[in-house]
Amino acid sequence: MQDAAVVSYPSARARRMRVLALTLLIVAGTINYLDRSALSIGNSTIRASLHLSDAQMGLLLSAFEVAYGIAQLPVGILIDRYGPRRLMSVGLLLWSGAQLCAGLVTGFGQFVLARVALGVGESPMYLAGTKVCSNWFQARARAFPIGLFNASSALGPAIAPGMLTALMIAFGWRWMFVIIGVAGLVVAVLWNLFYRDPHQYGIDRAEQAWITAGDGPADGAHPLTGWASLFRQPTTWGMAIGFFGVIYLTWLYGTWLPDYLERAHHLSIAQAGIWTSVPQGCGFFGALLGGLAARSLSARGVAPLASCRLPLVLAMLVTAACTAGAAIVTGTAAAILLVSIALFAGSLASSCGWAMAAVATTADKVATLEAIQNIGGSIGGALAPLVTGMVVQETGSFTPALLLAAAIALLTAIVYQFGTRDR
Repeated sequence: MQDAAVVSYPSARARRMRVLALTLLIVAGTINYLDRSALSIGNSTIRASLHLSDAQMGLLLSAFEVAYGIAQLPVGILIDRYGPRRLMSVGLLLWSGAQLCAGLVTGFGQFVLARVALGVGESPMYLAGTKVCSNWFQARARAFPIGLFNASSALGPAIAPGMLTALMIAFGWRWMFVIIGVAGLVVAVLWNLFYRDPHQYGIDRAEQAWITAGDGPADGAHPLTGWASLFRQPTTWGMAIGFFGVIYLTWLYGTWLPDYLERAHHLSIAQAGIWTSVPQGCGFFGALLGGLAARSLSARGVAPLASCRLPLVLAMLVTAACTAGAAIVTGTAAAILLVSIALFAGSLASSCGWAMAAVATTADKVATLEAIQNIGGSIGGALAPLVTGMVVQETGSFTPALLLAAAIALLTAIVYQFGTRDR
């Protein structure tokens, strides 16, 4: 009689779903950021078409982040309660419909409503994606898939300038919104057809237990009520306040970089579209490196939380220095180089921030902690375009806005270093 076969994890079935899930998440995340980037790419054209001031454009750019931030906590709780598949499906449908509607607006108020709907619809995206990684990967192996998935937040902005500028020049800014809205609907159909959570996919209890073995025991609290315990942890506050700064920096460049190149360095719309892709492309590689750096440190015996914190802190110090440099240089090439390094480091920090939340709490609260962290990030993302627009309107220069951003990046590094010490 032969001995029972030795069971090897992850199973072939689980590996197939891992690849499929990550592929769908990266595609969805890329389209997610194409949608977010459309307004900033069309900034000057839309502003002229709808007769908007700089302050109004700043408010319009911020409306997305305000709605996105408000939706974070309830959506995170619901993801922990009902799973990422359902919430992601609803979000994809809502945000794609909102993007379609943005191409049909006739005034400022309608555009604000479309951006609010876009923010609510996109709120499950990265919470659900991180939860998917937590459901399918062990704690010590999560940093890389989360970093890979989070890289879509830089890949979208990297390909957006060339792609969206070409669409806008060829068809006008309204059709640009409509086309990428339709692309989101296609992804929604694919997600519903192919992705399943582990218990829906037939993964047995033994393998599910192997995946979650390094998470520690859940505290038994119901997701709809147990989230309050997270607010009693200092690390939760450190992550939320720190992520404010990370997203402030990345979203400032994500929303105002094309206009900055057009007005501060006198590039044409087409030139700004091309050159914006260079810093955003650097952001993509920074996001990839964030996951690799955290995984490498963890493999060398560094504790999971510290392996995310160390590269994050160093990256934000680099972001601060380069943003300050971009504020004072006069040459276009030097400005693009400094912004490229700043976005590389800022995106690296963003990946490490997302990975940190996946190892800082138990598996049953990952999406909720991500949501709390992302509320801080959303506030930063909402203020970055609004404050920048107001400062530029009052001073006629991007220099004060960039110096302020550099100071925020420096403070962010300090907050993460001293405020995220305990799991």
